[in-house]
Amino acid sequence: MSNFQAWRVHENDGQYTGAVETLDTADLPQGDVLIRVTHSSLNYKDALSASGNKGVTRHFPHTPGIDAAGEVIESVSEQFSVGQQVLVTGYDLGMGTAGGFGEYIRVPAEWVVGMPNGWSARTAMVYGTAGLTAGLCVSKLLRMGASPDQGPVLVTGATGAVGTVAVEILSTLGFEVTAMSGKADMVDQLKTLGATEVVGRDLLESQKKPMLKPKFAAAVDTVGGEPLAEVLKQLLPGGSVACCGLVAGMDVPTSVFPFILRGVNLLGVDSVEIPLADKEAIWSRLSGDWACRKTEKNACEIGKEDLGDALAAFLRGESSGSVVLSHVI
Repeated sequence: MSNFQAWRVHENDGQYTGAVETLDTADLPQGDVLIRVTHSSLNYKDALSASGNKGVTRHFPHTPGIDAAGEVIESVSEQFSVGQQVLVTGYDLGMGTAGGFGEYIRVPAEWVVGMPNGWSARTAMVYGTAGLTAGLCVSKLLRMGASPDQGPVLVTGATGAVGTVAVEILSTLGFEVTAMSGKADMVDQLKTLGATEVVGRDLLESQKKPMLKPKFAAAVDTVGGEPLAEVLKQLLPGGSVACCGLVAGMDVPTSVFPFILRGVNLLGVDSVEIPLADKEAIWSRLSGDWACRKTEKNACEIGKEDLGDALAAFLRGESSGSVVLSHVI
């Protein structure tokens, strides 16, 4: 048994507040692997959990953090040994199970991945669920036959953690990337990541027409809602959009026209409950030929005392790029 610190959220008369507390590893849930967490990352889902969204976390007090990376301290699984560097993303971590905003987690072995070659825990959390999601989106587009010679690729919500990684991967692969963002002060940074063009949100303002002039061969959509419907209207024949977010809404008010007149494809991307092998395949690419060196360099690192403000910024739509939580600063 060991004492450790965690940023824990309490509910009091419908109000949710987070603070650093001292806990004991004996209080962690049952599991195969006990991990000393050195780094986590911030995600929109963490912000929802911390604000009391019952669709993410039902029971409080709770330690958010859907991502974690660090060192194995105890293991009853033959797959992992004490001292091994590992990472965990998705499944129930940080939702119903105490997550990476604590210095220790205990989880099932089937949630755990050995650290990719050449990565530190910090590097792994620069990517985290967001980077994994971006990689899955690009992978799906490639499996559908997307190639640079077909035309430009749109990335919506391009300044977010998913968007920035998607922009850099696509640029590395030779695609002409159009980045959509409502943040005028991020134009230069998006172009540094490889965007050929940066456009504002007006590109995807709701139109009454069921179809619009085709502009994009493919797209990565991180926002959902009406913007996704407008993306579908602007895809070239046979084009695909990989959809992975819902900050603009859960409903997609579209018609069947883009599907039956241009044969476009709407590809759903899940990064939470997919097989571990699928995650490992993307981690291998991100630590290899899909490495996003600029994203790694630009990541913001914070301590536990900064979590409240950083998560509030997520909910206000003011966060950009990758934000890494370090338990060792």
